Amino acid sequence: MSDRVIVLTGASDGIGAAAAKALTDAGEQVVVVGRSPEKTAAVAQRIGAASFISDFAELAQVRLLAEQLLERYPRIDVLANNAGGIFGADRRVTADGHEQTFQINYLAPALLTHLLLDRLVESEATVINTSSVANRLFGKLDLDDLDAERSYSPTRAYGNAKLAQILFTKELARRYGPRGLSAAAFHPGVISTNFSSSPDGAMRFLYANPLGRRLLNTPEEGADTLFWLAESQPGLDWTSGGYFVKRKPARTNKLADDVALARGLWERTEEMLAEHR
Repeated sequence: MSDRVIVLTGASDGIGAAAAKALTDAGEQVVVVGRSPEKTAAVAQRIGAASFISDFAELAQVRLLAEQLLERYPRIDVLANNAGGIFGADRRVTADGHEQTFQINYLAPALLTHLLLDRLVESEATVINTSSVANRLFGKLDLDDLDAERSYSPTRAYGNAKLAQILFTKELARRYGPRGLSAAAFHPGVISTNFSSSPDGAMRFLYANPLGRRLLNTPEEGADTLFWLAESQPGLDWTSGGYFVKRKPARTNKLADDVALARGLWERTEEMLAEHR
């Protein structure tokens, strides 16, 4: 087994579980993080990995996860922020006061990255963020309405969160690339998982319908680019700060190239997370 440590969130199902298996089969030391104790334990047991439980709808749980990881692992070579989802038609607010889609897909992974940042820099690590083509289709990010209080739809909230992930990836690479940290975002494709099968989910008819699911890619196919980013060499095989689809650079929302927006989002994110750091 490799002495590298790969922390993979959202690993109890779908592409996270598929990526965990592929990376373990490649000889990597994978750390499985999931929300469901039963499903996370089952994945970890199948591949012989360590596991941790964390619900990204509660930022206190993210902070506890970071503390546990820092206590146990003197180095972290890859942090794969893969947890996420698209939710129902009605706007929901977490116990932390943030719109649910924004917190789970963007704010919680950003907090985890910030809390592990010193360890990641020391390890010259790679941070991989699972984004989505929704960034281009639906993203219209407004720094003054990140929690979608003025304007909410499930697809817009999801697109904005995934656009925010790409902006965060680019800013992370700009700020910490000179210190050896690499970062990438990717779109896994439209995958046959339980990603949006809740009764009022915005895409429930596609994800939960047996006929619709037959048109989707498998979790293993969706995990391929994550696997490639974790296993290949940044700076040689891919450019840090980039967004990838099927192992290739891909087009993003034009807002993703707005350096001032990326900087503003970083600063606003720090303000929102100040009490949790």
